[in-house]
Order: sequence, then structure tokens, then C-alpha cells
Amino acid sequence: MNPVRTLAAAWLARSFRPFEFTDEADPAPPFAGARNLGLYVHVPFCRSLCGFCPYCRVRYDEALCARYLDALEGEIEAVGASAGPGRRRATSLYFGGGTPALAAPRLGRVVAALERRFEIPDGIGVELHPDDAVPATLRTLRDAGATRLSIGVQSFRPRLLASLGRRPVPAPALAAALRSVPFDTVSMDFIFALPGQTAADAVADVDAAFAAGANHVAFYPFIDFSFARGGITATGDRAKRALLDAIARRCAEHGCERTSIWTFARNGARYSSMTRENYLGFGCSAATLLERQFKVNTFSVEAYCARIAEGRTPTALTLRFTPRRRMLYWLFWAFYGLTVDARDFESFFGVPLRRAFGAELRLAQRLGWIRRDGPLYRLTDRGAFRFHQMERHYTLAYIDRMWGLLRNVPFPKSMRI
Repeated sequence: MNPVRTLAAAWLARSFRPFEFTDEADPAPPFAGARNLGLYVHVPFCRSLCGFCPYCRVRYDEALCARYLDALEGEIEAVGASAGPGRRRATSLYFGGGTPALAAPRLGRVVAALERRFEIPDGIGVELHPDDAVPATLRTLRDAGATRLSIGVQSFRPRLLASLGRRPVPAPALAAALRSVPFDTVSMDFIFALPGQTAADAVADVDAAFAAGANHVAFYPFIDFSFARGGITATGDRAKRALLDAIARRCAEHGCERTSIWTFARNGARYSSMTRENYLGFGCSAATLLERQFKVNTFSVEAYCARIAEGRTPTALTLRFTPRRRMLYWLFWAFYGLTVDARDFESFFGVPLRRAFGAELRLAQRLGWIRRDGPLYRLTDRGAFRFHQMERHYTLAYIDRMWGLLRNVPFPKSMRI
């Protein structure tokens, strides 16, 4: 690990102690009093497994998928019932994967299980592969309650898709399907900073997305996870910054607002499953974030199903936050959305933001990374790219190690980072 970054992380946390994840698991997550609670459901099945993808996924098998969905409904019922009678309000619900659309005929049942325990007033988002963006599947998803889609296009450029091991996306057919079955938000995900990618490639993907019916786009930089087998080398920071700047300019020309480090939206469209103060995760690899803890479920479908059948939690690892580290986690995801509101911070933690991080905020202002507007702290373009560099460090130092371990050990005893 870079010693400068190590010292910076220790200064921010006011501690040199490593993060300690253990196999400690609550009978159910204590979420009853959690405010702004999001819900996330992971469906890990794919028709084929892309080498570059780091997420928890397995090849689709109809019988295994049915057994998994039975277990998923069991986890939802057990967690929901633990908070007592009545329904808890949730800010949102997102299905990720994998390819959740492979389970489209059953998603209505899963949504119904959630709605027995939670009020979900703000719509439902579902990720899907471009191959599943066909009218019949889209109608099934809409009938299940989906109001937002996130389509993993990755690129409309055949050359770049070939480097990812993916087939070309038929843009006219995709556009026709989305016109025939409308949704409030149609987000399209792309990967940038691929070897040989030019600014013209990136701009062409922006244009193609909006021509195909998107009103929201997400451009994520390629990250070379140690356990991924894509055979792709990440590009350098200078090329990455030039590509991101070109993407941002083109999105602005399309009338977009930049809504996070990587996302751009038109006409108020929204798609984000991560930027929540608290959230509950259901299914393999799903994470739960609450006021004092972060936990992640096992990555093994078989182990997950077995734990639920035994009436036990599928939690693999749990981190108990110190107050300072919980504040840092909150700030990390708030700045991911470009703006930190000091009033929200104080409301959540009971401590003024400037008392907790005044020196760090003043330094960031002097470096030109943020600007202050009353109680709001906004990332500048320079700060947004610095955030990307920090996020990549966090991803490789923490997520890469945790996910790499959990891909091989269903329930490890502990992990120190």
C-alpha cells in the first residue's frame, strides 16, 4: 500500500488500527430505527460469465435459481419479521446481479414478499443485460413493479465490446423495445478507460445511449480486480481524465446534469442503489449498512440456501464501526454524489461537520478539490477526479481483498485490512 495514502487514511480515521471483519452475526440486523433505509436484492445468475466482471455471479440453472429465490423470500421474511409487526418505510428498492431479468417471472413474488414488510414509495430499479431488453421481458418487469432499468451495455462500439468478450448490442432493436414498454428511468451502464479507447469512442457511446432511449447514463472506469480474468490492463490516469472530461462535456451538450462521479441524467432521471445512509441487502454477496455496522452475505449460492434452510443468517463478515470510521464512510458516499450537506451530517451524527473534519475540508478547498456554498460542500471537476483516484485505491485495497476471499471461502472466520 502506498505509504502516503496509508498515513492519510490513518489521519482521517485518527487510527492506525486495521479494519477488523469477523464472523460475528446478529440474529437479524437492527434496522427498526434506521432512517432513509434503502433495500437491495442480489440475483447472481447469468447466461455466461464475463471475465472482466468482479461481482458475485454463477451460470444460470433453472432449478438452482428457483431454490435460490425460495431462500431469498425466506431471508426477506425473517429479516422483516425481526422488527416486529407493521411495515417499515424504505426509500427505494434495487435488484442487482448477475442478471436479475433471468428471474423476471418470479420477481413479482419477491417484490410482494418485500412489500409485506416494507413500504416502498419511490419505485423499483432492476439491472438487466441488453439481451433481456426485449418487449416480453420488459413487460414482465414492469408488471412486477419495476419503474427504473439499468442496462449493462458496456459499449456500443464492437471493437471495445470484443475486448470485453461481449457481442455487439443491436441498438435499433433496443431502442424499439424501450419505446414499446416505457419506464421512468432508463439508465445505460458503460465501461471507459479500456485499452485503445479514444475520446471519439466515448462520445459515440454517449450519443448512442440517448438515441436508444436512455435518460440516464453511468460511465465507470475499468478496474483491474486481481481475481477477474478479463486479460485487460487499465489505462493511466492522464488518459482516463481526458476520457472522463470528454464524456462530461458531451453529456452536458445533451442537456444532462452530473448527478455523481460517474453518472449523468436528463429531466430528473435517477438510478443509484448505493448512496443511502442505511440499507438492507438480501441475497448472496448483498451488503447491509446500518449506523454501527457493515455486513456482507456469503458469496456461495449453495451455502446461502443452506443457511436460510437452517433458519440462520447468511452473514459472512461483519465490521463494527468506530464513530469516526462511520463518519468517513458516510462522507465517502455523500461525496460520490458530488455534494455534502453539513446539515445532513449533523442530523445523522449529532456533531457539526466542521468540528469533525474542519481541517480536512479547509485543505480540500485550498487544493481546489471542493468549493463551499453555505452548508454545502461541492466537488469541483478536479476534486471529482481525485475522488476517482481515492475510490480506486479503496476498491483495490478493500473490496478486491474482501470479494477475493469470499469467492473462495463461504464463511471465513475473520479478515483484517
